[in-house]
Amino acid sequence: MPARRILSVWFPRLGAERLLRHMSATGDVPLAVVQEVGQTRVISALSKAAEAAGLQVGQPLRDAHAMCSDLVTRAQNPRAEAAFLAALQRWAGQFSPWVAAQDTNGLVLDITGCAHLFGGEEAMMQAMADGAQGFGLSVQAGLADTVGAAWALARYAGRTPGHGRSGDAIDQEARATRSRAAKRRHWERGGPAVQPTATPGAAGHALRIAAPGQTRSALADLPVAALRLEPEVIEQLGRMGLRRVGDLTGQPRAPLARRFGRGLLLRMDQALGAVPEPVSPAREAPRFATRLTLPEPIGLRDDILAGLDRLLPRLGQLLRDQGQGARRVRLQAGRVNDTMQTLEIGLARASHDPARIRPLLDMKIDEIDAGFGIDMLRLEAVQVEPVHARTVTGHAGATEAAHARANGETAMADLLGRMGARIGLDAITRRHPASSHIPEKTAQVLAAAWSEPATGWPASPTPRPLLIWRPEPVMAPDGPRPPRQFRWRGRAHDLAHATGPERISPEWWLDEPEWRSGVRDYWQVVTARGERLWLFYAHGAAISSGWFCQGSFA
Repeated sequence: MPARRILSVWFPRLGAERLLRHMSATGDVPLAVVQEVGQTRVISALSKAAEAAGLQVGQPLRDAHAMCSDLVTRAQNPRAEAAFLAALQRWAGQFSPWVAAQDTNGLVLDITGCAHLFGGEEAMMQAMADGAQGFGLSVQAGLADTVGAAWALARYAGRTPGHGRSGDAIDQEARATRSRAAKRRHWERGGPAVQPTATPGAAGHALRIAAPGQTRSALADLPVAALRLEPEVIEQLGRMGLRRVGDLTGQPRAPLARRFGRGLLLRMDQALGAVPEPVSPAREAPRFATRLTLPEPIGLRDDILAGLDRLLPRLGQLLRDQGQGARRVRLQAGRVNDTMQTLEIGLARASHDPARIRPLLDMKIDEIDAGFGIDMLRLEAVQVEPVHARTVTGHAGATEAAHARANGETAMADLLGRMGARIGLDAITRRHPASSHIPEKTAQVLAAAWSEPATGWPASPTPRPLLIWRPEPVMAPDGPRPPRQFRWRGRAHDLAHATGPERISPEWWLDEPEWRSGVRDYWQVVTARGERLWLFYAHGAAISSGWFCQGSFA
């Protein structure tokens, strides 16, 4: 079995070079991508020209403008950068089937048994660097036996470890001391460390290769930051004079674990291969789409519908094979002048039945402007959900009732879909019972398209009003019995009849401002004008007692 070989590919200027691809500018433009960190705007990515001007990632934007007056800035778009990295991940699939994202601007590939297909490891890395150059990207790559070592070579090979304070570095000692220290180190370790092979690559891209079995030697002279440690751990190690990976590997493990935790030893073991670190590529989400290329441009409504009649069965079959149903469907119409018209429809219930999707598209076909003609139609289910078959059990009567209920739900879902195509599915709501005895909290409003119909409402001790609003003060004598006369909304009312009371206590485990008046006694009040109101008397707690009106009966 061949030795495991891991390739780490780092795009150090991914954020800036992604924007340069879409800008009508060359790579000579000093471009900086800016992100918000607290109350400060700092640089997250730089172009090659901006780095040549002395700017650095993490630098405050105000300092960068002081150093480079013609700096061009753009706000960071993490979603767009993640989508671009996902596209690069698909592109890298030509080199190995095991490709995964590494950090926010890198990829990791398990190329075990793949390099000979490209003429060897160096030729494979060169081909990848050439492809990245074609995309306008800078790339640094590292190849080793482990994921951690490949990551370290791609990002830190060739860097000199720094020191945190003056006077404790070997290069600041006297010449004779440095000479003796160097000789002693060679004698103790059996000679100078083996350096990784460096290949220039395309356009100066750095490609570093550690030979099989030479991981420890390749990492020995790299800074300890190459082990993917936290910044505070790196700083503490520097204060102790442990700045290279080789300085750590020669230390006793127990004192390191006591002082810096097990995370330091785990990173060391992962880089050296003592602890496995697999490459787990993300499973690509399935795409449910079908396309129809037309030999002659079309522009009539009937022609577009005829094209849909050919696309919908294909899309339905793709969804059915995967046990999925569409919740949102997108229709794209490509015109002969290289422009695109797009429309989307939503379904209240996921379905793969063309007969339920076609009427909703038919309602919005008129929004498409054919222009000089349409030569391509593309239909895609952009949002899908699992669809499970419903098994009907029981005797004949129960079976018929179940079928009737299922047909009614389908009809309601179709109605919601047609209404949603006009006003939007989010505008259609339904009420569901809630687990609370408070009148204004006994129901909750849910989106009709993403909820099931309520099966039943809990019975209340007394009828509830048709309209309920926030309690409004009523001018009446302070007392628990319904007043014979009261004033509400600027009008005087005479009492004709009152039914009650129904006592409701607040939810003591919640602090609700409107229930700080304590226990309420609710009354159904009929006035002399025939108005049926829902009044309550608050007995008073944190707020004084009094009468309020909260609803109206039909």
